[in-house]
Amino acid sequence: MGAKVRYDEVEVGHEIPAVDYNVRRANLVMYAGASGDFNQIHWNERFAKMVGLPDVIAHGMYTMAQAGRFVTDWVGDPGAVVDFGVRFSSMVVVPDDDRGAMVSVSGVVEEKLEDKRVVIGLTARSGEARVLSKARAVVQLS
Repeated sequence: MGAKVRYDEVEVGHEIPAVDYNVRRANLVMYAGASGDFNQIHWNERFAKMVGLPDVIAHGMYTMAQAGRFVTDWVGDPGAVVDFGVRFSSMVVVPDDDRGAMVSVSGVVEEKLEDKRVVIGLTARSGEARVLSKARAVVQLS
């Protein structure tokens, strides 16, 4: 397939505009089924509050997947992602309403490497909270 972004067209500091991803409870139930992670904090409000959470929270790996989706949508080829890692720094609280929560992901080219690879620094926020930290992807460009 190949990356749609060319190495010679990006420079350090190149900003990748933010994309908003809506997260509803139904998304969490579908993710639980796909991942096998049925922890009740991700779908049962009563249980989540009983263990001290403000409400149901998104799976950390679901949030990470949205950041990965952001990168693959930008580069145009999932196979172009050479390395990807994050740390989870805050929760995505998902209320039981028609709106759910919003995760906004943006990026910036932090470094140009050899072999037409770049390091993308990612920022993911839900409301005022930064939900991922040290989020980086190494991407093979064309």
